[in-house]
This record gives sequence, C-alpha cells and structure tokens, in this order.
Amino acid sequence: MAIAAMLPACQIQQEKPTSAQIEAVSMRAAQQADAAAERKLMTWSEQRLPVAQRELALLYQDRASQRQQAASLFEQAALAGDTEAAFRLGEMLRKGWHNGADAVPAAPAAAAHWYAHAAGQQHPRAALMLGLLYKNGEGVQRDDRQAARWLGVASEQGNPHAMFLLSSMYQEGRGVFADHARARALLEQAAEHEYPPAIQELAMTVQLGDGLSPKDELRAGHLLKEATEHRHNNWNRF
Repeated sequence: MAIAAMLPACQIQQEKPTSAQIEAVSMRAAQQADAAAERKLMTWSEQRLPVAQRELALLYQDRASQRQQAASLFEQAALAGDTEAAFRLGEMLRKGWHNGADAVPAAPAAAAHWYAHAAGQQHPRAALMLGLLYKNGEGVQRDDRQAARWLGVASEQGNPHAMFLLSSMYQEGRGVFADHARARALLEQAAEHEYPPAIQELAMTVQLGDGLSPKDELRAGHLLKEATEHRHNNWNRF
C-alpha cells in the first residue's frame, strides 16, 4: 500500500521537464504562435519551475497587456535562483514599460537590485549593466570603484563591452590604480572578441604608437578595416 502510494509522486518527479525541453517548447510558442506549447509553459510555470516561469515571462514581455505578469514571473524565477530571470527583470525595471494603456516608469534603483542579484552569480551582462549604473550614477550613487569591480566581473566572464570600458578606467586611473599595461591588455582582449569600438581604438593606438608598442601603420590599417566590417554586425549582443 505504502509503495503503491509513492508511485504517482515518483512518476511526477520523473516527468519533470529539463531546461532544454522547456526552452524548446518556449521557442515553439514564440516562433510558431503554438497555443498548445504556451499552455504547457503555463502548466509548468504553475508548478513553480523557474525556467518555465522565465520563458513564459519572455513570451508575455512582448505583449503590452501582459508585461506586468512578465515582471511578476521574472521575479518568481529570480527568487528561485534563475539568474537570467533576474537580469531580465533588471532590464524591464531600468527601462520601464507600457502595460496596455498604463505606463510603468523606469526604476533604475530597483533594477540595480536585480542586476546585483544576477551579477553576484557571475551573470556577465548583469555585471556589465550594474557596472554602468555605478559608472553613470543611474539609480545608485556614482562610484567608480564599484563600477570597476562589476566591469571586472563581466570582463572575466568574457564580455568585451566591459573589457573596453574597464580598459579606459585603467588608462585613466578611475576606480582603480592607473595601469597602462593592464589597460592595453583589456583593449586587445576586447578587440579579439570583435568589439568594434575596441578595434577602432586599438587601431588609433597602434597607428600613433605608444610606450607599450611602436608605431605600426600596417596593423592599424587592418584593424580599421576589421572595425568597419564588424560595425555592420549585431555586436550589441554583448
């Protein structure tokens, strides 16, 4: 009797979808307007599966009348440990949104909280955005040391935009001790990641030469050509 009673619970546990399965269903719901796939996402979300909550929120975010629901679902998923949901909630709060006829104003201070939630778990884009908030004094008190800290986290996770910004901070000694060699290394890394502003700045640097390397017009020309080519690509994905 006891064993028989345990079987349904075991079966339910075995039937729990993987993150990949949830994301595949979400893609179907979004790209094919598949109502059955959306209902499945809703069922999984009601079971408090964080990935399902996040994916349903992404679906709702594109619908003006459901953006408040999207924010709520992102928050539930974030509190359950989903760092991408925390980042997405931060993005919504930083920009604000229209919820049908009503407008929800931007709330950068609230956004900073959720960026920090994700950045503390090594989410590169959340760390980048948190660094930018501190750098610009948006929603938080301007703090170059905190900006450098979080841009460093994003850089370590391979974000070239953060590498480029942190390079300037090391060059100018803002929030960190001035270190031209470190600044140059970060600029080179950002350029290697095909980040156009970094490629262009590196081209200008090697064209003129500096204390770290001699003038190299040939390399500068190659870099400028590369920057032009990459500028047409979607490098904002970083």
